[in-house]
Amino acid sequence: MSLEMIARRNALLVVILLSAAAITAQPRSSYTLDTWRFAQGAHDGAAAWQFDDSQWQQVRVPHDWAISGPFIVDGDGNTGKLPWKGQGWYRTTTTFPQLHTDQRVYLLFDGVMAFPRVFVNGTLAGKWDYGYNSFFVDITPHVRSGRNLIAVHADTRPHDSRWYPGGGLYRKVQVIVKHPVHVPIWGTHITTPIVKPHYADVQIATTVRNTLPTNQTITVRHTITNAAGQEAGQAELACPADALEERRCEATITLPDPRRWDLDDPHLYTVTTDILAGSTVVDRVINRFGVRTMRFTADHGFYLNDRRVQFKGVNLHHDLGPLGAAFNKQARRRQLEIMKDMGCNAIRNSHNTAAPELLELCDEMGLLMFNEIFDKYDGKADITDTTDFEDFAHRNMRNFVMRDRNHPSIFLWSVGNEIGDVQWNIDGGFHKLQTMVNYLRKYDQTRPVTLVCDNLQSAELRHFDYYDVHAWNYGRRYRLARQLEPNKSVIISESASTLSTRGFYEFPLPEEKTAFTRSLQVSSYDLNAPWWAEIADDDFMWQQQEPYIAGEFVWTGFDYLGEPTPYNNQWARENGMTDREASRSSYFGIVDLSGIPKDRYYLYKSYWKPEDTAVHLLPHWNWPDRIGDTVPVFVYTNGDCAELYINGVFHGRKCKQPKSQNSVDRFRLMWRDVIYEPGAIRAVAYHNGDVIGESRVVTAGPPHSLRLTPERTRITANNEDLSFILIEAVDEDGHPCPLAMNEVQLNINGAGSLEAISNGNPQSFRSFKDTAVNLFYGKAMAIVRSAALPGEVAIRASSPGLGSATVRINVQASRE
Repeated sequence: MSLEMIARRNALLVVILLSAAAITAQPRSSYTLDTWRFAQGAHDGAAAWQFDDSQWQQVRVPHDWAISGPFIVDGDGNTGKLPWKGQGWYRTTTTFPQLHTDQRVYLLFDGVMAFPRVFVNGTLAGKWDYGYNSFFVDITPHVRSGRNLIAVHADTRPHDSRWYPGGGLYRKVQVIVKHPVHVPIWGTHITTPIVKPHYADVQIATTVRNTLPTNQTITVRHTITNAAGQEAGQAELACPADALEERRCEATITLPDPRRWDLDDPHLYTVTTDILAGSTVVDRVINRFGVRTMRFTADHGFYLNDRRVQFKGVNLHHDLGPLGAAFNKQARRRQLEIMKDMGCNAIRNSHNTAAPELLELCDEMGLLMFNEIFDKYDGKADITDTTDFEDFAHRNMRNFVMRDRNHPSIFLWSVGNEIGDVQWNIDGGFHKLQTMVNYLRKYDQTRPVTLVCDNLQSAELRHFDYYDVHAWNYGRRYRLARQLEPNKSVIISESASTLSTRGFYEFPLPEEKTAFTRSLQVSSYDLNAPWWAEIADDDFMWQQQEPYIAGEFVWTGFDYLGEPTPYNNQWARENGMTDREASRSSYFGIVDLSGIPKDRYYLYKSYWKPEDTAVHLLPHWNWPDRIGDTVPVFVYTNGDCAELYINGVFHGRKCKQPKSQNSVDRFRLMWRDVIYEPGAIRAVAYHNGDVIGESRVVTAGPPHSLRLTPERTRITANNEDLSFILIEAVDEDGHPCPLAMNEVQLNINGAGSLEAISNGNPQSFRSFKDTAVNLFYGKAMAIVRSAALPGEVAIRASSPGLGSATVRINVQASRE
């Protein structure tokens, strides 16, 4: 279905929806604006009706204007070498067929990068600055019955960033039409102040806004249902609504024998709030919440439902790799599923306000959320020389907290990351910190607050007196703060920053963590890190040695666009290279940019998820240039010992050394001097003397054919659902070919389209929107998006000398 057809369909749905609302007096209506016309540049007069946009590009929102490239090969690798700097316009129309005089109309933006100005029918209706935060605009004075023009101008030129931010309407946009007496956006606050074994008090505070010039007598009715849809409690109260005023109405409902939200059972209740004028429901708001208890202790970390939980967390940036900044719920869900399978139980959104769907997914999937609003208080937060800091802090903190505060997954708020002037109290830093913390606590007092720090000695100034939990990045930098204030819990908010390239191994093993070479890749033996960070094993050891630490958040779960440490522009220049040779994406991820796990994934799984058998053997066993030379062999396992066999010959038994001060000896099994010979290597793992599993790697033959493995063979016909398809070269016996770099051409037919293609190579400057890709160490990933109508989509991959392979995906009608 074309974008024009989709636009016409959506317009018809809107007409039907609003007409139905008028006929049946249904409370509020909302819908997304997903089809727009877009053009980069200034485009004077683009907000006006008479402006001709017929030659503009038709796009689907969420939309990232920069992800299709082309890459700026000699550009700034720190922000992804993509053309995100600039300005652009979006235009669409929407129809209100029977808009009543007193109805209120809002536009809700989940995020616009950056400095958006919103025009309705040619008039400026509202504007915002911080590109990561959600905001809404009351467009009631500017709309009319019939067709309306909405235009949005975004300008990223004043925005500063340390990674790829994307550009434009990169999150969803909604229209919300309300009765004049209604609950404002984010106007319901749900807390559980009392949680006992056999009951819980649910407190619901609802703001009611009356935009009419006369007083109104209304009733607020709350109905709580459990996950099965069964009613669990109800309350009803009168709430006088004065003319042109807001009133906060509070009710308490006691739930008997509540089912608690927990990591293994993330049970969610639903509150349906009806606003009634007489017997007529004039507004309805639906919110989800969870019943749980959370607390920090200084010496024993974090407790969820009175059970100690060690954070096994990761940091996740907002970009989705080859999809860029344009949010997609299935892509994010996939990332969280991969992290959970590794043993992860917590997410930190580094370092800016996340898409609201991330919080929804954490609620649904049983993941704890470390919710952060800013990276620095400068241009990275869209604070400029003319910004009124007080006003900026208040409205951004208000939107951030009010939008997210009902999510049970959130256990901690963060007012910012690595803000040097705040930590050192430069230029009013402590006043800024206090301002942010005060506004946060104004809108939610049920969770602790932190500031994420990285300057160890700055703890001497006691900035931690302003917040509740010590959160420090890298190198045991928390130790001085812990010494000065031992009555607060400690979190390693960024750990490891281990660097590696999936599938790439380099010899000899590095003697220093910062031993980087001119290969422009980092060895997947997982022994490298920047000077300011450490390898994964160090953080495991420190948490064992210091049990008061509540846990860690690894930098990072997935590779992301930008920050290509160590191979950034500065490194290239210092090593006699040019900016063209600097990389465009990170090496930090446990999973590569395409979503393919690196070896390190199994190191974390072996430690974080001991209940699952893990026996991972590395490296690959195709080393034609090293016959007779040494190739180190590592095993990552949840066992305590393993035996290694080379072509069936026993090569020794290794056991972990839990008391060693060399962290790698505690968590890995390593044979450093294996003499390479082609064939097969096999590791057999033991726990307490019993075999728990084994892993085998063979020398693959020449690439013979292609193999396609879709993660999902059924997706939903909604123009949004995705299937990730792994592309591999295999030999004649079906073994993966770990050195294959063949070019593969993709052809897509049927009820879907190729959304992106990637191989995880930080040095690749081929567009993610291309239809061909080079395998990178034997693998690549294609991402297919569903069409709007059901059917079947066929994906055919072909490569000279390897023939072709085809898979089919069933695109099913939505059940909703």
